[in-house]
Amino acid sequence: METIVNKSIVDFKLPAYKDGEFVEISNDDIKGKWSVFFFYPADFTFVCPTELLDMAENYDKFKELGVEVYSVSTDTQFTHKAWADASESIRQIKFPMIADKTGFLSESFGVLNPEDFLAYRGTFVINPEGKIKIVEIHDNGIGRDASELLRKIEAAQFVENNPGHVCPAKWKKGAATLTPSIELVGKI
Repeated sequence: METIVNKSIVDFKLPAYKDGEFVEISNDDIKGKWSVFFFYPADFTFVCPTELLDMAENYDKFKELGVEVYSVSTDTQFTHKAWADASESIRQIKFPMIADKTGFLSESFGVLNPEDFLAYRGTFVINPEGKIKIVEIHDNGIGRDASELLRKIEAAQFVENNPGHVCPAKWKKGAATLTPSIELVGKI
């Protein structure tokens, strides 16, 4: 399996549901800013609304970091709207809910399960140049945590803005980083 870390995101143009409207999202929308693509199996399910609500409750924190969030499933934009109409949790979402009904985007990120045509729980952080910097894929029974994703984004942004520095385990914004060198070998 070939990694997609540091690869460019594919060209795409897909319909989405965003805050009461149908919109179109393309790779042009992510240029010049940080983005999160948050794949999930399906609307009207069980773990998915808990994750999407967690992302919605933390959306302002993502925006403070200059990050746009895009949730993606193989449902249609009409199903996304129906879910928002039916669910108080989903109604709180202000970020675009992309309709990947052909599975093209899910497949390009390596999260499409061909057996049921649903996406695995995949989280991808894209930098302003359109390169994938963080990849995390879960089996569908394992929910994700927005606060951990925010920490990883802060680390990715720090590393990108501070060449020669790396962030150790559990690093949080403002904490000490490392500058790899021969002097550190065997001393950590």
